[in-house]
Amino acid sequence: MTMWVFGYGSLIWNPGFEVDEMRIATLEGYARSFCMRSIHHRGTEENPGLVLALDEMPRARCHGVAFSVRTGQEADVLAYLRERELISSAYVERTLEITLADKRRVEAVTYVIDAAHVQYCGGLDLEEQARIIAGAHGGRGPNSEYLFNTAAHLHELGISDSELDSIVARVKMLG
Repeated sequence: MTMWVFGYGSLIWNPGFEVDEMRIATLEGYARSFCMRSIHHRGTEENPGLVLALDEMPRARCHGVAFSVRTGQEADVLAYLRERELISSAYVERTLEITLADKRRVEAVTYVIDAAHVQYCGGLDLEEQARIIAGAHGGRGPNSEYLFNTAAHLHELGISDSELDSIVARVKMLG
């Protein structure tokens, strides 16, 4: 059975593992949003940034990318993803059903936000998100770089995200 991974943020442009197949995919019941404070990769404890997470919401839909993992590499990929994504326990690893663009339904390893975690910050307005992103920098670089890379790659894939586009415009105005 093929192992799939669902990407909705930096995994889209930096999966970090070899992929057999990549497909546009949809996850129902979750929204992509800047609802997680980043204290490691795109901010610090003193000046947290924001990173994307999947926030569980009825009737929401997130368009992203599904990656199939090469046969025999499943354990290594899972270990890599856990080290990368579970650095502060703000994400929860779940296996969720996604729908690929060709209408296949598959189970995918997916990282969603733990709304009870101290880093959860859902509900910030777009202006506040832009202000935070424009001023934060972490171990993997400027928070704005993360935003711009994600937005650019979504556009390249033909995935529309008007909220992300609004934040990009606001951050550019602040920069």
